[in-house]
Amino acid sequence: MKDKIERVIAHHEELNYLLADPTILNDHDKLKETAQEHSQLAPIVLKGQEYLVILQHIANDEEILAGDDGELKEIAQEELSGLKGKRVKLENELKFMLIPKDPNDNKNTIVEIRAGTGGEEAALFAADLYRLYTRFAERNSWKCGVMAMNETGIGGYKEVIFSITGNGAYGLIKYESGVHRVQRVPKTEAGGRVHTSAATVAVLPEAEEAEIEINEGDLKIDTFRASGAGGQHVNKTESAIRITHIPSGLVVSCQDEKSQHQNRILAMKVLRSRLLAQEQERLAQERANTRKSMVSTGDRSAKIRTYNFPQGRITDHRINYTAYNLESVMDGDISELIEQLKLSEQQEQLSGD
Repeated sequence: MKDKIERVIAHHEELNYLLADPTILNDHDKLKETAQEHSQLAPIVLKGQEYLVILQHIANDEEILAGDDGELKEIAQEELSGLKGKRVKLENELKFMLIPKDPNDNKNTIVEIRAGTGGEEAALFAADLYRLYTRFAERNSWKCGVMAMNETGIGGYKEVIFSITGNGAYGLIKYESGVHRVQRVPKTEAGGRVHTSAATVAVLPEAEEAEIEINEGDLKIDTFRASGAGGQHVNKTESAIRITHIPSGLVVSCQDEKSQHQNRILAMKVLRSRLLAQEQERLAQERANTRKSMVSTGDRSAKIRTYNFPQGRITDHRINYTAYNLESVMDGDISELIEQLKLSEQQEQLSGD
């Protein structure tokens, strides 16, 4: 642990010098990357320096115990038990802090919600999930923007795709990928019976153009008239875009903006992010032979959570976590749930080391 901490502190010092280097200062992307790494290491450096001081005190006391001064040895012996307790506590904290970060965690994210089994009730639940995540974004001062939306007649969504822009957005929302199941009496149910429906959530890190190179020759682009709400304009002009990425077979449609150009930009953003997610899933599958994470598997077919309205209960099946605060969760208060998922993933990573 001591060697790791000393290396982190030395690297942090190097970053200090780089942040004053004119070459770095004149390169916006490199400056942003360096400043971000510097900021991320700062808490580890502070905790690590505290740890090194404790180690030095322990070494000094052990040196005294090896000497002949009886009075000093008595004082050193009293100090040692407290110091060793602090060392263990700091080592445990540093183990978690030193877990490698997902390089995508600080990215903006694209969230895709689709109604699953359950007909109109599933579409209404998809709308509830959309509200949940937009409220969570508001709580974190993040911005949301709708990229595509397919509404039903009574306020539900067959599909809604939206972006969340803000520092650390993907790092928190990523735990939401999977199948969400709801148990409640639907608005459309006259007999008062509880139904079970589902919606799928896919969380994608927003890909930069430099990360995913797309050959224009691999794209088939169709334009069509938008349908649904939006006034006369979207229904009378061919502003909607459908892009098919021929090598992967991925198809992206976007019709929420008034101009064809704007819809194309948004559709390409979604396509890049899906291609990046596809590549990450491939790499995750390769790594699964050595260690399978219990939380962020990226498997969108896995049932991850149940929302039981009659009992006000929410259960996350990945970590066997149950709480009875469903009303506040549906209003976007999912911080505690995400913390539990993050902690579980960290413990899984540590046990796999």
